[in-house]
Amino acid sequence: MVKRNGFSPLTAVSRRRFLQSAAGVGAMAIGSASGILPSLAEASTPKKGGHFKIGVGSGSTSDSLDPATYNESFVYILGHSLHGYLTEMDPDGNLVGELAESWEPSKDAKTWTLKLRKGVEFHNGKSFVADDVIASLNHHRGEKSVSGAKDIVKTVEDIHSDGSQTVVISLREANVDFPYLLEHFQLPMMPAKDGKADTSGVGCGGYVLDNVDFGVKATSKRFANYWKPNAAWFDSFEVLSIRDVAARTNAVTTGQIHAMDKCDLKTVRLLERNKSLEVTSVSGTQHYTFPMLVDASPFDNVDVRLALKYAINRQQMLNTVLNGYGRLGNDHPIASTNRFFAKNLPQREQDLDKARFHLQKAGLTNLKVQLSASDAAYTGAVDAAVLYQQDAAKIGIIVDVVREPSDGYWDNVWLKKPWSTGYWGGRPTADWMFTVAYAAGASWNDTHWKNPRFNELLITARGELDDAKRLEMYTEMQSLCRDDGGSVIPVFANYINALSTKVGHNKIGSNWDLDSFRCAERWWLKDV
Repeated sequence: MVKRNGFSPLTAVSRRRFLQSAAGVGAMAIGSASGILPSLAEASTPKKGGHFKIGVGSGSTSDSLDPATYNESFVYILGHSLHGYLTEMDPDGNLVGELAESWEPSKDAKTWTLKLRKGVEFHNGKSFVADDVIASLNHHRGEKSVSGAKDIVKTVEDIHSDGSQTVVISLREANVDFPYLLEHFQLPMMPAKDGKADTSGVGCGGYVLDNVDFGVKATSKRFANYWKPNAAWFDSFEVLSIRDVAARTNAVTTGQIHAMDKCDLKTVRLLERNKSLEVTSVSGTQHYTFPMLVDASPFDNVDVRLALKYAINRQQMLNTVLNGYGRLGNDHPIASTNRFFAKNLPQREQDLDKARFHLQKAGLTNLKVQLSASDAAYTGAVDAAVLYQQDAAKIGIIVDVVREPSDGYWDNVWLKKPWSTGYWGGRPTADWMFTVAYAAGASWNDTHWKNPRFNELLITARGELDDAKRLEMYTEMQSLCRDDGGSVIPVFANYINALSTKVGHNKIGSNWDLDSFRCAERWWLKDV
């Protein structure tokens, strides 16, 4: 929680931003509550015990325990069970302290002082102190870093301790949203070992790693000295990689697992009628994408990109692929629940005449392209690609849908093939989303898009304290993504998961999937 005493007027303005940001993100979670189908699960009293098993549609033999390499839900869930983070989004969408009890910005929001929680212990018995924070964040910094979080911490100019329980972080530029970034799933706190972060899986989270077989499963046991008294309810926790959605569905239906993610929306109604299951539908920031590498022909031509954006039937995709579980997308990544959403930006609809116009403007009457697709991106991604193929054919664009293998998709296809299927879990703030996926040179900029005006606005908006001015800038940035960017974003998708009615939970957070990837910590078994 942010301290409110002893600050200057400008610092007070900064704090109001944080409170308003929390309220804005909170609105996202409150909106999500109406999307969670009612059940008795929220009414039960949490209790400790039992072995919990969840099957997820991700997991690869190339995964690792190094948070810098985390890139899909299998390791996100595992990481949140093993590790603690400096900040946390609670189920209501409010930013709260986890391992950082409080944070103080300087007047210009370029220096942040974090007070750390006392009495926190790592699984190896080491006490959590400032040196661990420094080592954990530095793990993602530097020119040689290959971490997906590199773009989050690259604005960090210096990190130093002021005693064992205080960390001071200096930024190269102002960032009024900086505390939100510290809950990123790739930034857990790891014990320092000879000045470096220990990436062996030792953390200070609710569970201790027992065994991991990447691409298959991982198991962990409750940490006896976990500092949170009302969390980590299971005796043990197991996450299984079950990429095939039919296999996951069968496993949860027959009781082999307690929960599954990414339900098949073509058959989800059958699960809803199963009295032994609860289907949860949580709306948030998740969106499905078709990223084009704008430095590869023919996607280097903005009119080709616009032709493809006008060709797609978004409503049909929402109705067919998502079965109505979502909202229309407008080719930018900011959800309608975000306080900086560009609500006056016209919704792009299928317009075949405009699509043909832009194709002709690109000097083409027809075109043949490949679209790499796999349900590793999201359940129904291949079906979505086939629908897109049919739409594009109407304007003379032949789309060859290449069905890619699920295993290794994020390593071998995403960021590498010129056009592919993808998804983003979204981010709590507009700046965070834009910084990670749209800034020039960002590691996860999956279109290689570089727009000078966009990048100028990104830096300016990050340090702007006036919300009205920030809204103007973020609105223009959304417009630039929509009309110049390389990603087709047809829909925002709800998180649709199935749980045994034996599983208890409170309000499900919408920051990320599966209760913000904290299902191992927040859920419990009712029949133990």
